[in-house]
Amino acid sequence: MKGAVRRCTPEDTPAIVEIVNDAARKYRGAIPDDRWHEPYMPEAELRSEIAAGVEFWGWDDGGRLLVGTWAAAQWAIDFYRRHGFRLVGPEEKDRLLSTYWRIPDRQREVSVVLVHEPHAG
Repeated sequence: MKGAVRRCTPEDTPAIVEIVNDAARKYRGAIPDDRWHEPYMPEAELRSEIAAGVEFWGWDDGGRLLVGTWAAAQWAIDFYRRHGFRLVGPEEKDRLLSTYWRIPDRQREVSVVLVHEPHAG
């Protein structure tokens, strides 16, 4: 079943906060201690990021989707790879992180980016 792209709305913010923080708890131990805090992303911080231009979109099974994650979270990288994602090289990673995410340099150093490659045919 194919999905549809949908830009998240302000009404989706509480759900986004819950998803981000739930995922972050699963990454605990992979997220460097100097980047970890609880909650990982307070709602006010998420709203600030959205106000600064960060957008959240739903899944489109036929389109290009990027995932940024912690380099130490090999279990997450393996999960994404099993579902049609591939790791990008270091230069592309830095370019994509600079284009689509607002993160500190330290977080960029310890992150990877994966891109979804839809199946041909």
